[in-house]
Parts: sequence; structure tokens; C-alpha cells
Amino acid sequence: MRGFGGSCDHDAVNIWLAELIVRHTHRVPAPEGPRGDGAAAARRFDAALMSAGFKLSRDLMAALSGLSEPAVLGVAGRTLPVVREMAGDHVPHNVYFRDFPNNVPDTLEFWTDLLRETLLDPVAASAATESLSEGVLNLLTLPGYGVYRHTYEDMLAAHDELIAAAGDRVTVLHLGRALAAEGERLYLRLAGSATPLGEDGLAALRGLAGLYADGAQPAHIPVRENRALINEVRVMAGADPLVDTVTDVLRLACALSGGDVTLQEPTRFGSLPRPVRRSLLAALDGVVRADPGKLGDVAAWREPWKRLGERLHPHEYPRWPRAADVFAVARGEKRAPSFAARIEARLAAGDVAGAARAATGAPGLLFRSLDRLLRGAPDAEHAVLAAAESVAHRVSGRVLLSVREHLLNRAAATGKVRVFANRFGRGTTAPDTRAPLDPGTVARLSAFLDAEIRGRLPSAGHLVVDPDALDLALPLSGKAAGHGLGVLPRGSVSPVSGELLRFFVYWRQRERRTDFDLSALMLDENYLDPEWLSYTNLTTAGGRHSGDITDAPEGASEFIDLSLRRVGARFIIPQVNIFAGEGFEEVEESFFGFMLRDRAQRGRPFEARTVRMKSELRGPGRVALPMVFMRGDDGRWRAKWMHLHLRGGMEFNRVEGNRVTTSMLVRGIVERRFLTVGYLKDLVDAEKTSLWDGTAPDGPVTYIGLDRPEGLHADSRVFTPENLGDLIPA
Repeated sequence: MRGFGGSCDHDAVNIWLAELIVRHTHRVPAPEGPRGDGAAAARRFDAALMSAGFKLSRDLMAALSGLSEPAVLGVAGRTLPVVREMAGDHVPHNVYFRDFPNNVPDTLEFWTDLLRETLLDPVAASAATESLSEGVLNLLTLPGYGVYRHTYEDMLAAHDELIAAAGDRVTVLHLGRALAAEGERLYLRLAGSATPLGEDGLAALRGLAGLYADGAQPAHIPVRENRALINEVRVMAGADPLVDTVTDVLRLACALSGGDVTLQEPTRFGSLPRPVRRSLLAALDGVVRADPGKLGDVAAWREPWKRLGERLHPHEYPRWPRAADVFAVARGEKRAPSFAARIEARLAAGDVAGAARAATGAPGLLFRSLDRLLRGAPDAEHAVLAAAESVAHRVSGRVLLSVREHLLNRAAATGKVRVFANRFGRGTTAPDTRAPLDPGTVARLSAFLDAEIRGRLPSAGHLVVDPDALDLALPLSGKAAGHGLGVLPRGSVSPVSGELLRFFVYWRQRERRTDFDLSALMLDENYLDPEWLSYTNLTTAGGRHSGDITDAPEGASEFIDLSLRRVGARFIIPQVNIFAGEGFEEVEESFFGFMLRDRAQRGRPFEARTVRMKSELRGPGRVALPMVFMRGDDGRWRAKWMHLHLRGGMEFNRVEGNRVTTSMLVRGIVERRFLTVGYLKDLVDAEKTSLWDGTAPDGPVTYIGLDRPEGLHADSRVFTPENLGDLIPA
């Protein structure tokens, strides 16, 4: 672990690291401090946690009880703010209608009363009359609309205390190892992740790399973005970067210039110190010297390479001539066709088998092109499959699983809707017009992929799976999923229990007046017959809207309350529309979530221990679609996770305006089959497999569930949503 300059910096880093570990692992690093009788303080800490839906494990409670009271209070002071933020309880949640969900007026009644108040106010009436003289009155500009008309304290006083219920969420915080060991374990997990990390994961990895990049490393760093962040630290420390493609070096240069290592956004390359320039050029020379074919990757990023060449001055370093070749290719002075170009040339000539053989030099590209190649010429199917089978061992587990999931949805694709989602989660749909694949070919390829994936999965010993985790989708990418509490991968299905379903959104603007609108669209079994709850329709379909807030300099919240017994629709789709102002990536803070509670619980509009999910809102779209709630034929409700955005307009986005696009996306996600934990469970080589029944086995197990239960053997391997990506084989 890298050292620090002074005690103040050391303390700050330790606090940051401890908070990061709690947020990402639900473990509290083994507490340190003077011994003493901290039992009473530990119980107070536990009680405070329970108000936010968290609790200390028995082992953690015992460890804290053996410390002095000041030491326990120190741990509590660091941990409580983190878990409250995880649940969205770190900010006050006021509502426009003070008594919500009670006494919410009918929409027409609300506007009539507001207009009456305006006309009774001489100043406001004069402004309204002037507006009416021009033939129009914008109801959204009426005084008193869109701003809180009572204080947060007034709202709290209008509500009874929450009555505890057995169904309230309890997230257990477990005892971890020492701080440095926990930090290293988190670093190795993030650095060695088999799937791309989301924004929060990348930020955590960048910070952890500064502490651990010169120590133990994962055996393999498959995600190139992760490798770029680690290489940034290594190069600045004078170590050689870990690269095996020219694009690795380009990503590293972007990281060193504070740019986008995903290469999706242009990077303005800064002036690089001479030692750094030498390191980059030496790395380029080594990659090309080992495999000149790697020059074919340059054309995909021609313009960034040109700009980088202006900073690296390769002509000044004749000892690395292969590095100069990279920039010659970028400038068009040297020809180096990419694998994609070679494949396209053969396809254009009608040589599908030749295209497949050429693609064996780029196995990942071959597997991502399999559907197209198999459709290209039925008489070449055997050659295409043989080419794929010959290089499958060189393809990442994530790509193999992606192709296997693709085949799940390919066998009966006629008439289906295809959903396309980019790395930001922006979703679009299109009819599936592709020619069908031969069922025998699909069966052969599926069986081969199952065998290849099975061979990469480690032996599990005794495998124990929580039944509620069987429908968790494998996280083949973490890009679009926001971080938070209870967030599951796109396509995951989780049970919904409780009488009342309550959505919430919170946002705090940075510079401009910003209006987020929480809405809920409801559709029948054919994805038709829309109804909605929004600021334009406050009470309908068994639900109530808390009222519209149009300005959030100090933060604002909106809620929707639904009685699941009274909703007649088959699908409920919550959405957040940006009506005006800053986007999801511009505001100071924004998040969405939902709560479940029993009708008798009462309580405030926001109660942290009833929060089942809270996720940061991020993405360039102007409409967020986090999830869909589905009522099955058995009458039970389940949630399916979407993590999608619509582009929307710059202003005036409303649920009424996007209901057709939303219904198409929902249909695409609902009807799509995803690879799940259940799929992997059937492939894993286990001595024994059992479903969790609430009783912990005596010995070590491999456990997969929504949370780590109490009582598991200390040597057990545990997979929960926080580290579900670790199930993806390399």
C-alpha cells in the first residue's frame, strides 16, 4: 500500500477508504482503537442504523462492544452518513401536498383552487389578467405553484410515526478485515472485473489504484478501461505500463491527460513530461514489434492518434521505429488494414467462409459477427462454426455469455421487438427483420458455448442459492446501471411484496432552475390502453401524485403512491422526465428509488427502512426509465430492471408525449430473455447444490443471494449484487 505524506492526509485517506468499503461491500473494516466497554454505544449505533434500514451483524456488534466508547462513536460517525446516503436519507424529502398521500386533490379541483387564490390576490390577479388579454394563461406560472408552501418541519408534524413491519428492509453490515486488507481486496476485485464498471466503480478504482497499483495485481485485467486507470498510476510512478494493444497505449494517454479512457469523448491531450513520452513510445514500439498486425487497430481511432502524435514527437526517438509506424498509419502514410476491413472485403466478394477464417485473428470480433456470418451463406455454416470453435478459448467469458444470451432470443425472433442500448443506457427499438437462423445451428452453437462456459467456472463445493436470486441477470456490463442501494443488473427480475408501492425522485440543481417530473405510465397486457400519474393527473388508477415542484435550489422531491391491489394495469413504468433546466449529469445530485410498505404503517412520505432501491440518475437522455413492474398471471407483482434513457426534447418532456416509445422499450425488455444466476447454477460443477432455506450449513459454501445471511462459515465465498460480476468467468 502506497504511503502518505502526513498524518492529516493519512487520516483523510483512511476515512475515504473506510467509507468506500462500506458503500461497495456492505462490510465495516475491522474496527481499531483502545479496548473498553463499548456495548452501550454499539447498541445505540445499531438502533440508529435500523432507522435507515441497516443493522450490525453479530460479529460486528461483538467487535465494537470490546472497544472503548469513543472508538465505537468514531466508527458510527463515519458509517452512518454513508448508509443514509445509500438509502437516500441524507437529504430532507418534502412534498408539495403536506398530507400526501392523504388529501391529494383531484387535478381539476387543484387547478380551480389555485386559480381562485390567484384571482383573490390583487397583484397576482393583475398579472393573470394581463396574460389573459393576450389569449393564454400558463397555469404553471401561477403564484404558489411549483414551490413548497410549508416547511419540512410542518410536513413532519402532519405525519404519524412509521409502524415497524416484518417486511421492512434490513441490510446487514458485516465485519470486515483490517482496513488495508479490505481496501486491497476491493481494489483487486474492481481491477480484475470481467465486465466494464459503471461511473462509480471507475471512480473508486481510480482512487484505489493510487494506493495499491504498485502492490499485488489481479492475474488478469480483462477490461481495457480498468487497465488504463492502473497504467496511469504505474507510469507516473516510473513503472512500465501493462499493455498488449496499441489502443491500450491510447487509452493510457487519455488517462494521463484527464480524458475519457472509453474513447467515446474527444480528449484534449496536454503537454506530457519527457519520461512519460518515452514510456508511451516504448510501449507502442514493444506492442508493434511483437505483432505488426496490431497496426490494424490504429485506423479505428485515427484522429486521436494524430493529435497524440503532436504531443509525443515520435521523430525525436529513432530507437523506437515501430512507434513511429503507428502515427504513419494514422496519417495515411502507411497502410495497415484492420481485421474488420479484411472481413468486409471477403464478405463483399461473397466468401463467407474466408471471412470467418480471417476473423480468427480477432476472436472477439468473430464471435460478435457470428449471427451475420451464419445468415450470409447457409452453405458456409459448417466453416463458420468450425472457425468459432477453434478460437473460443481466446474469447472472453463476457463475450461468450453475450453470444449465448443472443441465441436465447434468436430462436423465435420473428415479430419481436429489438432493443438497442448504448453504453450510456440510451434505448431505441426496431422490428426484428433478420432472417431466422437454422435451429440445428443454434442448438449446436448453444451447446458448444454452454460447454465452454462450464469449463471456465470454478468448482463450487457446496453451492447454496437464494431462490430470490435465481432470476438475477448476469451483469455483462455495469455501464448503464446507476450506483446506489439494491440496484440490480438490467433484465433482473425480483419479487415485489407489500400493499403500497411508492416511487420517489430527488434532485438539486446546480446553476439553473430545474424541473424534474416523476410520472408513472400504466399499460395493459398488450402494452396498450395507457393511463398515467403525473403532475397533470394527480389521482388515478389507484394512485396519488405528491405534487409538482419546479425549482430545486435547495433540493426537491416528488412521490407517487400506488395501491397494488387497486391497480388494474399489467405493467407500471415509473419514469423521470426533465421538463426544464439541467440534465441528469449536470445537476448537483439526483436519484430515483422505490419503497414498499403495508397500508397500516403510515409514516412520513420518505422512510429509509422501507426503501428497497435507490439509484443515482445519470445519463445524457432527458427521460429516465429505471424499471418496470409486472403483474403476473398469478396476480403477484415483480420488478424487471431496465436502466434505460430516452433522448427526449431539451424541454417539456412529459409522460403523455413519450408513451408510445416507452411502451415499445418496455415490451422489448419484458419479452427479452436474459442469462441469469439460474443459468450459471445449472452449469457450475458443484459437489452439492441446494436452495437457501434460512439455515446456514456447517461448513464453507459458495453462496449466491441478494444479501449475505448471518451464520455462514467464515471461509464461504459469497456473491451478492455488490460483487455479482465476479461470477462472470474470465
